[in-house]
Amino acid sequence: MRTRTPTTQNESTDDPSAANETIKQTNIQTTTKESNNNMNPTTNTNEQKLTKLLHQNETRPAVDKVLLTDTSVWKDSTHESLAHLCSFKKILAANRGEIAVRICRAATELNVKSATIYAFEDRNSAHRWDSDESYILPASGTPVGAYLNIENIINVAKENGIDAIHPGYGFLSESAEFAQACKDAKITFVGPSVENLHMFGDKTKARELAINAGVSVVPGTSTPLTTSEEAVEFVNKYGLPIMIKAAKGGGGKGMRVVNTEEDLIPLFNAASSEALAAFGDGGCFVERYVRNAKHVEVQVIGDGNGNVVHLWERDCSVQRRHQKIVEIAPACHHPMEVRQNVINDALKLTKACNYKNAGTVEFLIDDHGRHYFMEVNPRVQVEHTVTEQVTGIDIVQSTFLIASGAALEEIGLVQDKIVARGVAMQCRITTEDPARDFAPDTGMLDVCRHSVGPGIRIDGYAYPGMVISPHFDSLLVKYTASHKTWDGAIRRMRRALRENHIRGVKTNIPFLLNGEDILFGISYSYN
Repeated sequence: MRTRTPTTQNESTDDPSAANETIKQTNIQTTTKESNNNMNPTTNTNEQKLTKLLHQNETRPAVDKVLLTDTSVWKDSTHESLAHLCSFKKILAANRGEIAVRICRAATELNVKSATIYAFEDRNSAHRWDSDESYILPASGTPVGAYLNIENIINVAKENGIDAIHPGYGFLSESAEFAQACKDAKITFVGPSVENLHMFGDKTKARELAINAGVSVVPGTSTPLTTSEEAVEFVNKYGLPIMIKAAKGGGGKGMRVVNTEEDLIPLFNAASSEALAAFGDGGCFVERYVRNAKHVEVQVIGDGNGNVVHLWERDCSVQRRHQKIVEIAPACHHPMEVRQNVINDALKLTKACNYKNAGTVEFLIDDHGRHYFMEVNPRVQVEHTVTEQVTGIDIVQSTFLIASGAALEEIGLVQDKIVARGVAMQCRITTEDPARDFAPDTGMLDVCRHSVGPGIRIDGYAYPGMVISPHFDSLLVKYTASHKTWDGAIRRMRRALRENHIRGVKTNIPFLLNGEDILFGISYSYN
């Protein structure tokens, strides 16, 4: 099988001459085997198909030859046609950590070369070893700043023959400026259109679009507020409690709940300052706060021509400080009528703006089952894994294919055929210490052995000896448990959390296991 070794600065992990030599040797072995098996035409045909598939891109090392004798495997497979629909030669993951690894894996399965970037402080991160090529980024003020420097990233892509960039989530994933820079450099941005990003990068514009599309919203301001005096005026008109949200960005930053008039001005100023530091814009909008709300989001994929399909919904109500920690697909604890209403509005909204590629439409649901539009996250979400597990659809690969110009039907995304089977739940494992008010922990991973077994998916990049630095997000690994029933899924998740061995830094696993309401007591009722 193809092997990778850690790369040095700006060094490719592939050796084309060695790859071609390996291919020649494999072809000789295949020819010999076929001559010995000329009495078995089925075997010969399948070997020929496999050889053709594995050698579509001869610049990659050959993989071990596998013998398939069941012709139904080839008859039902769509992998070859999907790989054919991907027009890219080399895709850059403009991110780090587990999502960069996820992007590289998706590219590899489509026979596309992958490339990664890394800051100096990230030089020992495993995400750069999971790609075919890896390039160090110039210093840009801070370690995080290196991943936010659009000019430097575009230069890396242009200098190394990269024809597509996938932004992942976070960093520049929702930046219309980055998408436009890719377009100007004749590099495909694997994500929504520049127009989509402009629309949904500003929550007030998104709110206006929702109102025009007939989607219900929570009462709130129509434009971003820049002073606390404007927030006071809103409260005098609509009352308390209210939610303050950053006009741009997400991830729980720049969000505050205000319950008393005394807290209004200091909390608004705090939210505005946090938004300015995180997103470069201190504008905030204010809306009525929905108490005891449930958080349900709909995964959508569009082709940019008004055609959009949904991949069902997820429940993300289990949060800490507005940060999701447990996600469930589908949102099976809600009545089907409520789920269908949310899905219908998600499609109505995204079709109205000719949405392109993958995105998530998020809603709040109150105690009476009424839903209200929150925002659209125009990117792949951290929790996309649970949707992949219940639908069998590779969302990241789908983003490649849509960006290549493929139609929804060409890649098998026909609404009537998208079915959610079973239940999947994801827990985010972070290097945070619950005993210290979830302060990020740092140090070396002395032991790192993850749980495996039936129904457990692991998305991460940790390894023994890895040093956890204070410079980046604390997400270490994501566990996704799948089962045909809700009870089976939570039992598998509990087993996975107990079986893992992570030593050297503190994690939030004790918090997840000790919170009975988190994993085992989730249930909703409506008045």
